[in-house]
Amino acid sequence: MDIVSIVGTIGAIASVGSFTPQAWKTIRARNTEGLSAMMYGLTCLSFACWSTFGILKGEWTMIVPNLLCLALSLFLFAMILLPPDKAEKVAEAIDPAG
Repeated sequence: MDIVSIVGTIGAIASVGSFTPQAWKTIRARNTEGLSAMMYGLTCLSFACWSTFGILKGEWTMIVPNLLCLALSLFLFAMILLPPDKAEKVAEAIDPAG
C-alpha cells in the first residue's frame, strides 16, 4: 500500500468515525438539542457532492466513506427536523434500551 492509499484510508476512517459517536449519542439521549439543522444540511450537501465527485471520477476510496458519512449525516439531519415524538419513536426502534 502506497502513502496516498494510507492517507486516504486514514481520512476515510476518521470521517466515518467522526459522525458515528454523534449519531449514537443522539439515539441514546433521544435529543437533538444543540445540533444545528443548517450545519447538518450543509454537511449532507457536501457529502452528496463528494460522493458524486467520486462516482464521476471512479474513485471508490472517495465514494464509500462519503456515502457512509452522507447516510449518518442524513440520519442526524432527519432527527433534528422530526418532531420530538417522532424522533423518539425512531430512536426507540433503533435502540429500545435507550
